[in-house]
Amino acid sequence: MDDPELPDASKLTRSKQRWASEGKFLTGHASRPEAERLPPGQHLVRDWPILDLGRQPDISRERWRLEIKGMVDRPAALDWAAFLALPQTRLSSDIHCVTTWSRYDNDWQGVLTRDLLDHVQPRDEAGFVMLHGYDGYTTNVPLADFAAPNAMLVHGWQGKPLAREHGGPVRVVIPHLYFWKSAKWVRGIEMIGADKPGFWEVNGYHMRGDPWAEERYS
Repeated sequence: MDDPELPDASKLTRSKQRWASEGKFLTGHASRPEAERLPPGQHLVRDWPILDLGRQPDISRERWRLEIKGMVDRPAALDWAAFLALPQTRLSSDIHCVTTWSRYDNDWQGVLTRDLLDHVQPRDEAGFVMLHGYDGYTTNVPLADFAAPNAMLVHGWQGKPLAREHGGPVRVVIPHLYFWKSAKWVRGIEMIGADKPGFWEVNGYHMRGDPWAEERYS
């Protein structure tokens, strides 16, 4: 799956690379979500900060396509109508960004990753997922995390269509991992056998990204 060329590093991208090299924001404290709702080193926000690589693709629902390929029995290429024909779910979850903000009680609408996986049938040898965005972004996720009960491909937030700046028309949401794992403007889901790093993982960030274990950096 060929990704678009990434834009030149923005000021935020350069800052995040520096934070990884410095170990910025680490507290050395670990917890579990059943014990503490707010992960260590995080602070609550009421708005939803906008972070990206300096590019916000303008992809209409008519042009949007999602390709699921790799180690699956039933590769798929979904247009908007086919995506909406999958089981639709509404649920609420918190989100936690590696830049230390967290936001509680986000109401999502979309397709559970488990329903998508049922549609394509991953093979036994598939252990990881590489997510691809229309902006050229990639990030890796263990298949077990991608298939978590509240992980979704979302097209709605707080009762409205997901805005372009937040990754619309469709983004991934894996709420139990740091939010860089929840790829915006998703266009490709690739099932792979061995883990390999995506964009931020190459640039000093953790291969998994558990907020409660402070898995911020590699």
